[in-house]
Amino acid sequence: MSDNVAESPGLLPYGSNVGAPAIRPDNINLWKNRGIVQVNNQLSTKFEELKEEYLKLVEEYRWNELVYKSKFNFEPIIGKHYYLYIGNDGEPFLSLIEPNQWNRQHLGSFKLSSEQKWIKI
Repeated sequence: MSDNVAESPGLLPYGSNVGAPAIRPDNINLWKNRGIVQVNNQLSTKFEELKEEYLKLVEEYRWNELVYKSKFNFEPIIGKHYYLYIGNDGEPFLSLIEPNQWNRQHLGSFKLSSEQKWIKI
């Protein structure tokens, strides 16, 4: 066997002699660019979803903080609706009275979840 010949040249996936066609790598730039665009779009979408979720969480946190710091003289019941108002002293207070039953500045309506979290309704 000579130095320039493979044992089974017909079984090789490439040319094994000088007269065989040149091996040229495929141009994969198009594939790379398409992948970059797809991944960037996917990451951008995920980022926007996380940003929306974060902003929603911040809003929930602020409402919960406001309701828990407001004045009320009763123990709220899970699932019942409550109403947050501004009192004469400028401080927020929680009430059972619905906004259409009196003339007070209404900040929001809430219900207490089983996780002790105030849900704005």
